[in-house]
Amino acid sequence: MASTQLSEPPRLDAGEPPQLDSPAICLLGGPYVIQAGRRIAVPEGSKKLLAFVALHDGRVDRRHVAGTLWPYVSDDRASGNLRSALWRLKGAGIGVLEADKVFIALRDQTSIDIYVLRDWAGRVIGGAAQSTDLVLPAWSLEALDLLPGWYDDWVIFERERLRQRLLHGLEALCCQLIRLERYAEAVEVAMEAVDIDPLRESAQRVLVEAHLAEGNVVEARRIYKAYSALVTQELGVLPGSRIRGLIERTEPAPVRAADTYRR
Repeated sequence: MASTQLSEPPRLDAGEPPQLDSPAICLLGGPYVIQAGRRIAVPEGSKKLLAFVALHDGRVDRRHVAGTLWPYVSDDRASGNLRSALWRLKGAGIGVLEADKVFIALRDQTSIDIYVLRDWAGRVIGGAAQSTDLVLPAWSLEALDLLPGWYDDWVIFERERLRQRLLHGLEALCCQLIRLERYAEAVEVAMEAVDIDPLRESAQRVLVEAHLAEGNVVEARRIYKAYSALVTQELGVLPGSRIRGLIERTEPAPVRAADTYRR
């Protein structure tokens, strides 16, 4: 089973030393491999094989992977391509896969970067976050694009699933930081989520909530106004009732005629 530790960024705990004795597969901004403390380029003909195994729980049937990666050639040719991809990995000194006549699997203790991110998001979303989880992970937005430029169906699905997982994690982290009255951090986390997907209403909503919790009503209303204009222009819809309700509660109560008379 693949490990969820990681030897190179994205690091979720800046205080934890790198695990240099364990190889790591990096799919974000990759693929490439970290092995014995060195970054190793994956041979072009082996990239999809390595990514496919990593994205499918670290163990796949040989026939399935051959048929998926080389669908337009004969079974014999696909099997030959698979053997060639394995040979190229071995020739590059990348020893993260093991294969028999039936299966291809990741070697034990092999790390995968997206597993680290998924585990972090799972802890935050599930309310099991540790103190080291309650910080904004040091990711670049570019790094969150899983296997950029790849348009295979199995890659597109995993890319979107990871993106959704991380966005939910950021939103949950923002809410926890608000409860802890760490408002500046909450705003920063929410802004990261909004930067990833400006049209995502739940991300805009937690950003508004963070500003309101800090007492910045004007800032919250400015964020809402900009978001309302954006979704109206891009999607032809109005913001939903939940985010709209947050702003409506900040509006001053109307002055009644009787109150004016008493003054």
